[in-house]
Amino acid sequence: MARLRLLLLRHLAAAAALLAGFSSLPPLAEAYDPLDPNGNITIKWDIIQWTSDGYVAVVSIYNYHKYRHIQAPGWNLGWVWAKKEIIWTIVGGQTTEQGDCSQFKGSIPHCCKRDPAVVDLLPGTPYNMQDANCCKGGVLNSWVQDPVSAVASFQISVGRSGTTNYTVKAPLNFTLKAPGPGYSCGVAHVVKPPTKFISQDGRRTTQAHVTWNVTCTYSQFVAQRAPTCCVSLSSFYNETIVNCPKCSCGCQNTRPGSCVEGDSPYLASVVNGPGKSSMTPLVQCTPHMCPIRVHWHVKLNYREYWRVKITVTNWNYRMNYSQWNLVVQHPNFDKVTTIFSFNYKPLNPYGVINDTGMLWGIKYYNDLLMVAGPDGNVQSELLFRKDPSTFTFEKGWAFPRRIYFNGDSCVMPPPDAYPWLPNSSPVLLLKSSSLVLPIVIWTAMLFLRLGMYSIHPKL
Repeated sequence: MARLRLLLLRHLAAAAALLAGFSSLPPLAEAYDPLDPNGNITIKWDIIQWTSDGYVAVVSIYNYHKYRHIQAPGWNLGWVWAKKEIIWTIVGGQTTEQGDCSQFKGSIPHCCKRDPAVVDLLPGTPYNMQDANCCKGGVLNSWVQDPVSAVASFQISVGRSGTTNYTVKAPLNFTLKAPGPGYSCGVAHVVKPPTKFISQDGRRTTQAHVTWNVTCTYSQFVAQRAPTCCVSLSSFYNETIVNCPKCSCGCQNTRPGSCVEGDSPYLASVVNGPGKSSMTPLVQCTPHMCPIRVHWHVKLNYREYWRVKITVTNWNYRMNYSQWNLVVQHPNFDKVTTIFSFNYKPLNPYGVINDTGMLWGIKYYNDLLMVAGPDGNVQSELLFRKDPSTFTFEKGWAFPRRIYFNGDSCVMPPPDAYPWLPNSSPVLLLKSSSLVLPIVIWTAMLFLRLGMYSIHPKL
């Protein structure tokens, strides 16, 4: 019996260790996004002309993510040549290194590296160096926000590559940094039929000689990134303010020098000191240590509507977030009626179920989230129509199920910490507004009858 008990304890200990191991793994959404299961970045390589020792190709980058975009300092596309190719010229982009071109005399190639890396040109580049969809500093918008600015392209002239469909070979080992790691790219495959190009007047169509496609997918797990945002909650019916969970994006004692006090007299020197051009966040010292905080406040309750205020605050002193966006999951998004000062589009990831909305800033008004400070926030209010069959303020129903900022999932407070509706709250009556009028009429009639009885006791 004792031996059986010992064996049982060993099995329980092993099961506990296994459960602890699973709990330490990142959630499934870190590698697969159920709200955007088909989101990816597609690289299209179109050979449009043969040359004496190679070809001319248009390389296009399409951001098919619904809400994940590429922000400054922009994308960086790399690959490894299958043979001994070189890049003679490039328009609409440039390689980060030229490499060793000492064997060439006269005409010097733009790049002789076996593994070149190309970046976008900056706005204001001379027209003779531009190509269509270039020169945005590597910034790519998300497909939902603006499909036109979700595309980038450059044109390259490749040498020593072969001059026919049978001798030319696709590049290998594509890499995409946007701007850091996180994307994994597959192998290039031939697309048939090749890409067709329509002239500006729409009267002529030309066709690429060869088209290759490469698909790159994002994983926050591959990026090895800590969370970048967190969510805090409050409501009009409860004085409790639920702050972001402590150490949501890191802890102060584990990352010395990664934060600065907002009222520090040395703030300017720290912000402009060494590392100011790096992508490493320098945040204001807070318990959550997140660069971005999203606050959801249940503001008002009406007879047929209820109102929410959303505030996005930037705690990062080193980054302006241009073309930012939010994705919010809440079951009442199927009846959202008005959104003030933000753009909105439903995502409908589950077909007929509309519980997910995408919000982003209005161009030239609040599409730029400034660095930490007095102007480092944007806010809006949302008006929802109540559905009598589902609406309630009880048990945290009025708070979002999940929030994403710029495609990254934000850390939510635990459900048991949500502001709860007090048992004696008059909101319970307001929620059942269809019963309020009959109760008031019945009470008035009762008092009227009692009053008449006190005046005429014989009645």
